[in-house]
Amino acid sequence: MTGVLPDTAIQGMIGNGSIDADIAFAEAQVQPASLDLRLGDVAYRVRASFLASGGSCVADRLTKFEMHRFDLCDGAVLEKGCVYVVPLMERLALPGTVSAVANAKSSTGRLDLLTRTITDGATEFDRIPAGYHGPLYAEICPRSFSVLVRPGMRLNQIRFREGHVALDDAALAALHDEVSLVSGKAVISEGLGFSVDLDPAGGTLVGYRAKPHGGVIDLDNVAGYDPKEFWEEIHTGEGRIILDPGAFYILVSREAVTIPPTHAAEMAPYLAMAGEFRVHYAGFFDPGFGWAEAGGAGSRGVLEVRCHEAPFVLEHGQVVGRLVYEQMSERPTALYGNAISSNYQGQGLKLSKQFRMG
Repeated sequence: MTGVLPDTAIQGMIGNGSIDADIAFAEAQVQPASLDLRLGDVAYRVRASFLASGGSCVADRLTKFEMHRFDLCDGAVLEKGCVYVVPLMERLALPGTVSAVANAKSSTGRLDLLTRTITDGATEFDRIPAGYHGPLYAEICPRSFSVLVRPGMRLNQIRFREGHVALDDAALAALHDEVSLVSGKAVISEGLGFSVDLDPAGGTLVGYRAKPHGGVIDLDNVAGYDPKEFWEEIHTGEGRIILDPGAFYILVSREAVTIPPTHAAEMAPYLAMAGEFRVHYAGFFDPGFGWAEAGGAGSRGVLEVRCHEAPFVLEHGQVVGRLVYEQMSERPTALYGNAISSNYQGQGLKLSKQFRMG
């Protein structure tokens, strides 16, 4: 059973209590290779981000760093630039052979909504050791827009692994030869490299930059907002743009990628030395993403980019990230795509689902 656990195994973990919650699970929470996590009914405004390392509990740390707490049941605004901790509805009692990794969902990352999972005794964000028994919390920091949230909203997700799951370069090259993982030449080095598209086939639109003074976004309001109120279009005919320090951008990969049903993938930074910018917030790619039989036929990756200390020139075709492919323990019963109403199958340059596109 070595590999990323699929939907059937996740359902089994819910059934045997390895994953538990006081409120019944919703069917839509279980994805092909991950489980969506739900916000609880209270949020804590804290002074700073923190980890509960050294064997301490998050609840104890909250007593030290809490500024105030508030109820989410009638909806509440998480303000831009502030840090919040929200207990999640789910808790874990993992077997000793199963570890987990969490990540923001795609729509969360595209809103520049920094969301990370923390656990009792954690030494790092979003990583949960094998055998962990305890609660889960979401640390949420809206970076570009204030957001309206409610209990049960699903901002992050968790993936379960048994054993060593990542493909080495030789195995990844063999998989590419078999199923063609990427359009164009495959750049394989500790994963599958991908580059940025700044020379589109039609037109000059290459991305979007978040406006600094947008209004509040209700995360349940799908297709409810005009992009012009929140985003500035980025156009270029030169095949390059200059990233401004502190600004947040939505760009798109030049390559179309495919995740076959037997594998999952996680987006990872390419090299810190390649530029002073962060390339992603949401990193999970489920089995079936870009897979023709699931309605994909190759889908491009959306890049969530934030520049750091200095302006940086980003060139068309510059390698900015990599996909680390992971073996599934078995094929999931459902694939990412049309059958489960996935929002971003077959995507190109696309904002989060809250915005009306074209």
